[in-house]
Amino acid sequence: MRIIFAGTPDFAATMLAALLTTDHEICAVYTQPDRPAGRGRKLTASPVKQLALRHQIPVEQPINFKAEADRGKLASYQADLMIVVAYGLLLPQTVLDTPRLGCINVHASLLPRWRGAAPIQRAILSGDTKTGVCIMQMEAGLDTGPVIQRSEIAIEMSDTGETLHDKLALLGASTLLDTLSRFDELQKHAVPQNNAESCYATKLHKAEANIDWSHSAQQIDRQIRAFNSWPVAQTLWQDKVLRVWSAEIIDSANNAEPGTILQVNRQGIDVATGAGIIRLLSIQAPGKKAMPVNDFLNAHPLIAGDHFG
Repeated sequence: MRIIFAGTPDFAATMLAALLTTDHEICAVYTQPDRPAGRGRKLTASPVKQLALRHQIPVEQPINFKAEADRGKLASYQADLMIVVAYGLLLPQTVLDTPRLGCINVHASLLPRWRGAAPIQRAILSGDTKTGVCIMQMEAGLDTGPVIQRSEIAIEMSDTGETLHDKLALLGASTLLDTLSRFDELQKHAVPQNNAESCYATKLHKAEANIDWSHSAQQIDRQIRAFNSWPVAQTLWQDKVLRVWSAEIIDSANNAEPGTILQVNRQGIDVATGAGIIRLLSIQAPGKKAMPVNDFLNAHPLIAGDHFG
């Protein structure tokens, strides 16, 4: 098929890389405009754009599709199919109708469970035991289209937002290639979503990273894992913001005030929560890199009885 690919971040670049191993023709790539990034705020191309340019694929970066010229350019590629993966734009119906076979989307959840911008992190935060990838036929609504194909994996207790992202990117790539190999058959048997079962996976915000020690150890553990590697869970200690990269739940009761440091040793820092104890394993001090608690304690004299938050 002649395919237009629309996507922006690393997750989408993994899909594009998989497509480049097939016999399908990627006639154009659509991605978000270059954005400032890094300490120097230098304009930086998206991972998808960088990959496309390395393979001499035409790249388009419209702000939206309101201009007739942008819609005309899309139509000029005469694509059979448009594949959309974390593109960052809601596509109007005129765009969805342009390719001969319409547009499909690779979405990182078992739809309709998590629709929206951050399905991977929301699944961990909510304590879901499984997630996956869905290929859906796109409609004008947000992630509402009928599901063409789905693949499922378990969410492990050790999974973070980053590790689950990488697992789902690979799963999405293999599921996409399988879908394209049987596309006519699968498209005919697409399954409508049950809107009553849907949840909205809102975009992540830095304010969500602040740890509320009155929550349970289980909730805080999910928060730490979900927000690794962004925005990273954090807490205050002696007016310093400490970022917490990893932790584990200690199966023990306590009656201490939430946020109280109960024990400090080379294995970790045990902290009282609203229900249970959590052991911090990896911490990042301001201006420093993340490090195991053992290394952190060499420069920071934390003691039992101190308080976080």
